[in-house]
Amino acid sequence: MESGKGNRPDTPQVPSYGATRPYMIFPRPEWAALRANVPQSLNEAEVASLRGHNEPVSLEDIAEVYLPLSRLLNLHVLASRSLNNMVKSAFLGVPRRTVPFIIGIAGSVGVGKSTFARLLQAVLSRWPDHPNVSLVTTDGFLLPTRVLQERDLMARKGFPESYDLRQMISFLAALKAGERNLDVPIYSHEAYDIIPDRYQVVDQPDILIFEGLNVLQTASEQPFMASDFFDFSIYLDADTQDIERWYVQRFQLLQQTAFRKPTSYFHHYRDLTPEQAEKVARDIWRRINLPNLEENILPTRERARLILRKGPSHSVSTVWMRQI
Repeated sequence: MESGKGNRPDTPQVPSYGATRPYMIFPRPEWAALRANVPQSLNEAEVASLRGHNEPVSLEDIAEVYLPLSRLLNLHVLASRSLNNMVKSAFLGVPRRTVPFIIGIAGSVGVGKSTFARLLQAVLSRWPDHPNVSLVTTDGFLLPTRVLQERDLMARKGFPESYDLRQMISFLAALKAGERNLDVPIYSHEAYDIIPDRYQVVDQPDILIFEGLNVLQTASEQPFMASDFFDFSIYLDADTQDIERWYVQRFQLLQQTAFRKPTSYFHHYRDLTPEQAEKVARDIWRRINLPNLEENILPTRERARLILRKGPSHSVSTVWMRQI
C-alpha cells in the first residue's frame, strides 16, 4: 500500500507491551459471556434505522458486543456518581450534583464510529440509571469551509488543525462544570460545511457520547485536551487495508445515492463510472485519510480504556480492556 510513511507494518493484533501489557484481551465469545443477564434492548427495525452505509450490524452484534459493553459502562457510571457524591458531600461539604459521564469514541475515517456511537447511545439509554444519553460528534467543531479555504486547509480536513479546538474544549469544560443548554454547531455532510446559525442543544444529559477522529490526541496548544474530560474512552480498530476497503465501498455507494443530490458538495462526482469512483476514493484515502490515521489517530489507540478490534466483515472480533 502506498503511503507517506513507506512500508510501515499494519496494525498489530495486540499492543506490544510484553509481560507488562496492560490489556485484558477477550475473544468475542468470552466478551459476549460478560453480558450476564442484560436483556436485549433493541429490535431489528431499530438496529436497521441506526445502521450506517455498508455496515451490516445485526441483533447478534447487539447481544454479543454492545450489551456487555453497556453493562461495563453502567457500572462505571454508577461508580463515578458514587465517588463524585462522596467527594462533594463528605469532603467538600457541598450539595451533591450529578454531572454528565463523558464517553470518548475515536478511530479512523471509515471504521464505523458513527454507527457504533448511535447504537451505543440507543443501548445505554435503555438503562433506567441513565435514560438521558446525548451524542455529539466533533464534526460540529470543524472550522467552516470559508476559514479552511483561507488557511489552505481543505486538503487537511479532519486533521487536528482543521478543528476549532478552543471551542471544543470550552464546550467539554462547561459541560463538566454543570452548565446547561450548551450550543454545539451542526455540521452538514451534504453541504460539507457548518450550517450557519444552527445548533444542537446539550442540556446536562446523564451520559454524553463524544465521537470523532482525534478525540484522544495529545498535541494541542490549549492547556487542556478533550480526553481530560472523558470518564471512559473507546477506540475502534481494524487492519488498515480493511478500513480502506470499507471507505472505498462507502464512497461508491454514496456516489450512487447522496452525491446525486444537486445540493451535495460532491455532486460533481455523480457521473463517475464505478472504476473512476474507486480510483477517486483510493486517491482521497491515500492522500488524506491514511496520513491522518497514521500520523494522528492510530498513535492514540493505546490511550483508550477499551479497544474494539474489527475483522474483515466489519464485526467486532476481539475486545481489549485496559487494566490500569
